[in-house]
Amino acid sequence: MKEVILVTGATGNVGGEIIKNIDRDLFDIRGTVLSDKDAVRLSKGVGPVVFDFENEKTFAGALRGVSKVFLMRPPQMGDPKQIYSFIDACKEAGIGQIVFLSLLGVQHNPLAPHGYIEKYIIKSGIPYTLLRPSFFMQNLSTTHCKDIRECNEIVVPAGRGKTSFIDSRDIGAFGAKIFEDKKYLNKAYDLTGSEALDYYKVAGIISEATGKKITYTNPTSAEFGRRMKSEGSAKDFITVMKGIYLIAKLRLAGKITNDFKKVMDREPITFKQFARDNKNLFI
Repeated sequence: MKEVILVTGATGNVGGEIIKNIDRDLFDIRGTVLSDKDAVRLSKGVGPVVFDFENEKTFAGALRGVSKVFLMRPPQMGDPKQIYSFIDACKEAGIGQIVFLSLLGVQHNPLAPHGYIEKYIIKSGIPYTLLRPSFFMQNLSTTHCKDIRECNEIVVPAGRGKTSFIDSRDIGAFGAKIFEDKKYLNKAYDLTGSEALDYYKVAGIISEATGKKITYTNPTSAEFGRRMKSEGSAKDFITVMKGIYLIAKLRLAGKITNDFKKVMDREPITFKQFARDNKNLFI
């Protein structure tokens, strides 16, 4: 009988890639959705389960029969305590591994909730693997895509700091492999691309891929916050985003590691490849 992996954030960029890469010969997959109507967004063969971090009544049903969990904090959820009760439920259910999607440089970032969640998982005693990726390339093709497509601008408060961007397709491939062997338990992996770029360079690469001029505006953190607020973003989400970009501005996001290559035995996807693959989203 195959083990069952519960994938939270199953319809998102990383969760979806995790599901694509899990070996179906080894595991059955259960994907979380907020409502039954979202189940159509899951890949074929993935069992949908209605789940909400803010509703503890959904925990037991989601974890029934599950042996491993891919845990992703919803981006808009700023208070890490909202995740703690789910981790407690995982312990009670006898979960054998939590693979947690954390954040590169989290130990330097008190504004990001990921570090607190990491510590809570470790304290729980549940076997774990911590994935600490750098900034997702896909954040540019999702969260910031409208600014690029409609205004020809990248509006993030990262200063001139460099970021070792990683493609969520690589995170998904890496995360799925982690479930396959106990040798990855109780370890943390810093996942980065093979190069560090500032946002001026990023704007240039997207310009080259799309054939239109993209400008990095380099706003202050306050200007960025006001813009996000005007667009309807929640306060907690704005705070988390400011914290993530502060890491880049302080020149702490440019770290390049070999963790991905060591496990996957290949180089990570480059930003130029990402820009070419997603150019139609920016036009």
